[in-house]
Amino acid sequence: MPGEQPFGSGNIKPLFQKSESLTLRLLLLGALSIALIILDHHQHQLNHLRSALSVAVYPVQVAVNTPFQVAHWADAELSSRQRLLRANRELRAQSLQLQSRLQRMQSLEAENAHLRALLGSARQLPARVVVAQIMRVDLDPYRHEVTLNRGTRQGVHTGEALIDSHGIMGQVIHAGPLTSKALLITDPSHSIPVEDVRNGLRSIARGDGDTNTLSLPYIPNNADIKTGDLLVSSGLGGRFPRGYPVGRVSRVVRNPHNRFAKVTAVPLAHLDRSREVLVITRKPAAHPVPPGSGKKAGTTGSGNPGGKS
Repeated sequence: MPGEQPFGSGNIKPLFQKSESLTLRLLLLGALSIALIILDHHQHQLNHLRSALSVAVYPVQVAVNTPFQVAHWADAELSSRQRLLRANRELRAQSLQLQSRLQRMQSLEAENAHLRALLGSARQLPARVVVAQIMRVDLDPYRHEVTLNRGTRQGVHTGEALIDSHGIMGQVIHAGPLTSKALLITDPSHSIPVEDVRNGLRSIARGDGDTNTLSLPYIPNNADIKTGDLLVSSGLGGRFPRGYPVGRVSRVVRNPHNRFAKVTAVPLAHLDRSREVLVITRKPAAHPVPPGSGKKAGTTGSGNPGGKS
């Protein structure tokens, strides 16, 4: 047709137009970069430009790095707090353990001193002794008894004396194979022969149901006895060793209208505090009980266990 150009004529533009100009520019830029690198390396002409660029880029670097720093700080703080809490718990536990050990050490120290005093007392006694521990205490107003963790298998027998490191506590009224019962000197049914150390005056100390009081009902008004006198066992009757502390006179009341003075004493043994005690043992045949007599050792003719000795 008229005015139409045939397909493939020379008016179509080539695909890579001006490719020589692009290549030239790349070469020029490469050469310029190399020149700048060489110039900067030898003469350091781009330091000012580099400093300016670093200042301009610094806020961007800070903004990018801040979340990582915050995360690291939070992790460190959390770890430190957990370590502190853990260390605090461990220190508290150690403190409690040390306090309990300190209390135990104080208890052991007191127990050691008490046992040393007991052993010291044992050396002064002519008889053999058995160390026993009080398992049970019965301080009924009409009955003062203790249960010991020693019996006949350990050499404890009925009628034997019971002492602590301060004085006489009582006597055994029943001995089983493994345990035994002892009657305290403050029991209303118990009596013990005593003598005044100052002048040798003999009497009987009886219990009246109070762990802090002994009564001496048979002291004449004209007897030489004073407050503060030390009372020891006289050894009469053979139940208690002679010369062992029993009590100290706390009150003397004389009434001219009465035949006897009213004398009271305080027991020296720690009847309500002692835990370790000594039983002064002897041969079972020391006080034989006739067969069929119906009486147990440690009882009087009136039937009171551990009565007057």
